[in-house]
Amino acid sequence: MSENIGASYLVSQATNKWVKEALQTLGKEFHQKVHIPSCESLHEVHIGHEDVVAEIIYTGGGNAVLLFASFQYAERFTQILSKRVLQDAPGLNIVVAHHQDFEFGQGNLKEKINHILEQELAKKKRERIASVPLLGLGVTATCQSTQLPAVDTSEKYTSTDEEDIYLISRETKAKLKAVPDANQRLSKEFAKAFNSKIYDFPHRTDYLGRSEGDSSYVAIVHADGNGMGNRFQKCGEYKSDKDAIIDMRQLSCDVQNAGIAALKKVVEIIHNSIENGEVIGTIDKFALKKSKDGKYYLPFRPLVFGGDDVIFVCEGRLGLELAAIYLREFENQKVSDNEKLTARAGVCIVKTHYPFARAYKIVGELYKEAKNFIREERERLDESKDYYCSTLDWHFAASGLIGSLGEIRKREYQVSAGNLTMRPIRLKDHDIDDEQWRTWFNFINAVQHLNGQFDYVEGNEPWKDRRNKVIALREVLREGSNKTKQFMNAYGIKALPSLSQFDDLQNSGWFEKRCAYFDAIEALDFYIGLKGNNNEK
Repeated sequence: MSENIGASYLVSQATNKWVKEALQTLGKEFHQKVHIPSCESLHEVHIGHEDVVAEIIYTGGGNAVLLFASFQYAERFTQILSKRVLQDAPGLNIVVAHHQDFEFGQGNLKEKINHILEQELAKKKRERIASVPLLGLGVTATCQSTQLPAVDTSEKYTSTDEEDIYLISRETKAKLKAVPDANQRLSKEFAKAFNSKIYDFPHRTDYLGRSEGDSSYVAIVHADGNGMGNRFQKCGEYKSDKDAIIDMRQLSCDVQNAGIAALKKVVEIIHNSIENGEVIGTIDKFALKKSKDGKYYLPFRPLVFGGDDVIFVCEGRLGLELAAIYLREFENQKVSDNEKLTARAGVCIVKTHYPFARAYKIVGELYKEAKNFIREERERLDESKDYYCSTLDWHFAASGLIGSLGEIRKREYQVSAGNLTMRPIRLKDHDIDDEQWRTWFNFINAVQHLNGQFDYVEGNEPWKDRRNKVIALREVLREGSNKTKQFMNAYGIKALPSLSQFDDLQNSGWFEKRCAYFDAIEALDFYIGLKGNNNEK
């Protein structure tokens, strides 16, 4: 995990801190001023002053938009930044687009920025020639991670045991060297979210925690804000250039703060669910790992943060819960354009030592499926293109991953009766829609009932300590609604766990060509709800 920590940190530096430092270097070279705004000085716009050569409009979401007094300054800034990236983050590619036909103060700044982002930058990305590194001459050893020529070993850059020492390339070396700075940034950002004298963030997936005797799993979660590109395009429209800059800066700052605030809430809920070195869940509990200095490692680690695009890893059974908490808390944040924040997330749960890159590839496909579900909801509800809802998709890869997500789902979840999965799902019920049962509330309600969390009450089946009956239900669901009804009659099951007002689902387990309970049964071994967290509709 150390390499992923370092890589994520370098990406964030390249579009934030290094941009600012490159501007400062530019100003010193030309003995001129540059303006680098903070969240406290968003309203200050200095470009156009005689002694100001450059100004940051905003940075965020992996992009940086800047204004320069002339193309000469823009070109020199690009050289300074590119050199820094080549030296300190080898293997990282940045794409830069310039637009010269612009005069500040004419009221067309937004039009020019949108043109650069939508057309010129996109064109540059398409036309970029992929780097073809020299793989070594003569006798060389290769890096375990990148397969590029090795230049060193990991011994000097990690605190791992001797058996974990491995050969590293120049690219991997840069990532590992960045880990201490990444850890420091993380601890500083989340200092008030937990007691740092007792707890710490893990730097290895082995330290995320596990139940004694159980297989160890890790969840990789990628969440991203919905429609943020459109919102930034609209931000500052029909305003003066100065006011447009201020509006874009404010929105960028608000979105960054919203992502951080949502992650802090995740950490707080984890922190509040820990007792005597154990994470207490609604279904099970597990012990935390301890560091050499006696601190407990939290079962959670953000890798990418500081905006609406967030990636984190956690103990496998917390993946779904923490993803849903993050989405919920992100929605609760307020931003300057007064539009509701929503996001989509993909969650892949794999064995702890499964290659991160392979698992993350599936996360990317899950993330796209969650995004596609939003489009389907928009079409089903006949909503405008600006309608968004928070959505979630996931995959349990207990035995590894063979093929793409589409191939896996066709092979494992498509049966003659239809689709066994209810995922992707919507985080919350729609305010005006009473036809959607594929929601987080319904999914978790089914999981909790089938896990026997609730005592028997009239209308609910006593599922506690009846795992064999649950497993038998999973198998018969594959055969469709008629077989499921026969199974229920044979076992005297009056109704399956309630899913909103859909009686047909409770009677047959299926709604049209989609199964409502297979996902919940599959999740029984991969879900632990956290104490004190309310699964809101």
